[in-house]
Amino acid sequence: MKQLSTKVTSNAHGQDSSYFLGWEEYEKNPYDETKNPNGIIQMGLAENQLCFDLIETWLAKNPDAAGLKKDGQSIFKELALFQDYHGLPEFKKALAEFMEEIRGNRVTFDPSKIVLAAGSTSANETLMFCLAEPGDAFLLPTPYYPGFDRDLKWRTGAEIVPIHCSSSNGFQITESALQQAYQQAQKLDLKVKGILVTNPSNPLGTMLTRRELNLLVDFVSSKNIHLISDEIYSGTVFGFEQFVSVMDVLKDKNLENTEVSKRVHVVYSLSKDLGLPGFRVGAIYSNDEMVVSAATKMSSFGLVSSQTQYLLSALLSDKKFTSTYLDENKKRLKIRQKQLVSGLEAAGVTSLKSNAGLFCWVDMRHLLDTNTFEAELELWKKIVYEVKLNISPGSSCHCTEPGWFRVCFANMSEDTLDLAMKRLKEYVESTDSRRMISKSSHERIKSLRKRTVSNWVFRVSWTDRVPDER
Repeated sequence: MKQLSTKVTSNAHGQDSSYFLGWEEYEKNPYDETKNPNGIIQMGLAENQLCFDLIETWLAKNPDAAGLKKDGQSIFKELALFQDYHGLPEFKKALAEFMEEIRGNRVTFDPSKIVLAAGSTSANETLMFCLAEPGDAFLLPTPYYPGFDRDLKWRTGAEIVPIHCSSSNGFQITESALQQAYQQAQKLDLKVKGILVTNPSNPLGTMLTRRELNLLVDFVSSKNIHLISDEIYSGTVFGFEQFVSVMDVLKDKNLENTEVSKRVHVVYSLSKDLGLPGFRVGAIYSNDEMVVSAATKMSSFGLVSSQTQYLLSALLSDKKFTSTYLDENKKRLKIRQKQLVSGLEAAGVTSLKSNAGLFCWVDMRHLLDTNTFEAELELWKKIVYEVKLNISPGSSCHCTEPGWFRVCFANMSEDTLDLAMKRLKEYVESTDSRRMISKSSHERIKSLRKRTVSNWVFRVSWTDRVPDER
């Protein structure tokens, strides 16, 4: 008699992906500057550790918030007993204003349309439950975050159909790629319920262009389907560019408060912009009242603690702090990304030009023995086990071209990143050296064979032409 569910016995969670396997190898042998200097450096985890000092300074200056006090009086009991899944009104208001600030206050967010969730993982899955039946499909542009195979499919039964993007145009979404993915879903007899994108992109580290966003909104409008824009990296856009949200596009196209806007949903989190993944704070923003209502009910399965909400409502309500933090975070991310790119270039490795996120999309196609995904995994294994760097292979992100890797840069110190680049440079140089030796040896053998054949031909020819004098 079967005693366990198929959720338990199947591998649909995706834990056997090289993305997660790299983490497991790192955990067995983690790098530590003093305790384990020869360990594996974690470059497969998109954590933002660059601005903890700013948050800790704020906490020191605001002991009431950290101590769960209000006007010097403890509110511990009040917070400990609060369990309304609608969330603290003051936190939702502060979160909405923070989201507006990230977008240059060009758009507004109504706190009543925000649903709190235990991180973006929970938020995305909740939206799947709200928008799709088991067996329905969402289209996702490749490459995409490997965790989506777990977040969107494992418990909901929804399917993912890839929108295949190419390096030829910087992996941008095209109309033909959208149409092909939609048609592919139909061939598989799957009902397409929507498109999900990450903006900025994980793993590309690039923003969606206005052309892409307009294309997506027009496409979902024409097909009468949903669009989910996962914007958890919206506060990491650095350089001179401003983040462009799908909400900007709805406003520009005069689609606010229309039927189309009801099918556009935004996911947000404080895990990346504030570097607080352990706080488990995510959010859904939707203009559809039924989605908000159902998602709010579902949020009881993954609530954000009232203590966390109280602390963060105080922090996010401090406009001087949020302004300083966002500016400094972008500056530090830009400097650290430049450090990674420079280190890669010194090693003879290039990357996709990027302007956001906590990672770079790195081109190692020239290091492959053959242009195959098997060769990519072999290269990945060498980098993990020999070079001692955990990076994420493109195949785990469903990239259609072998040889691309996601490399994170914001979860370590400058010295550790320098060491990682030193290790990679030494590996590339040794690989190039071996290939040169192998090529030289091959050329010598080829030349020797050519001379041997020539001599044989000469001898045969000479024998044919010279009379036998015996």
